[in-house]
Amino acid sequence: MANISASSLVEFKDVTFSYPASVGDRVILNRVTLSVPRGKVTALMGASGGGKTTVLRLIGGQQKANSGEVLFDDKDVGKLAQPALYAARRRMGMLFQFGALFTDLSVFDNVAFPLREHTPLSDRLIRDIVLMKLNAVGLRGARDLMPSEISGGMARRVALARAIVLDPELIMYDEPFAGLDPISLGTAAQLIRQLNDTLGITSIVVSHDLQETFQIADKVIILANGGIAAQGTPDEVRHSTDPLVHQFVNALSEGPVKFHYPGPNVAADFGNQASTTVTGRGERS
Repeated sequence: MANISASSLVEFKDVTFSYPASVGDRVILNRVTLSVPRGKVTALMGASGGGKTTVLRLIGGQQKANSGEVLFDDKDVGKLAQPALYAARRRMGMLFQFGALFTDLSVFDNVAFPLREHTPLSDRLIRDIVLMKLNAVGLRGARDLMPSEISGGMARRVALARAIVLDPELIMYDEPFAGLDPISLGTAAQLIRQLNDTLGITSIVVSHDLQETFQIADKVIILANGGIAAQGTPDEVRHSTDPLVHQFVNALSEGPVKFHYPGPNVAADFGNQASTTVTGRGERS
């Protein structure tokens, strides 16, 4: 049998993570084991608050697991000393929600920033690399514009150029399709797939957009209730019989994920008024 680590760039082994009591003491991940295959696009999906962005933070070392191992290229990120952690991060690219461009820097300077920060390359070589990356996302001609002068979809593509400018082995996308119009959304999805295959990188996409994400993903992982509700190819996940997964992939309002946040029953909150109160489900209590 092939070594799982050899075929996986990222692995979670029995990972548990919770935020401290000061922010709710809620278990986000409970003994989660998963793998992200090299050279593939893996989608992390699930209801809001299910731990998707937390997974990205654990991989990048912004958070540390309470227990278990978070492996990047067979090294436990949570145990890396600062110099080794920074070296690992240089092998990762990150596309933040809504791009997170530096508003006072031009498109060119936004993309050049990681090169100037982390390499000793000459200005001429930096120029050539930046223009190549901008050309890859279709925005070489926008090099001199400011973030305020470009659309949201263009800003996302500039951020993508910045994410790939150091030629990372792993790119993490946190909601890359949020707020985009259909044309920009389709363009972004196509770019993610195209860059992944052309550059031979590994991609993790956190998204709620089912249609576009299922079209570009090789593997889908659905997170729910602190664990993994389903994982496999998009087709396997789409046909899952798990009630929660079925609710999620079919965008159903009724199912295991409730509309109401858990709390006291109606009688406890309203007392005698409860008999005339209509609950959110349309039932009198």
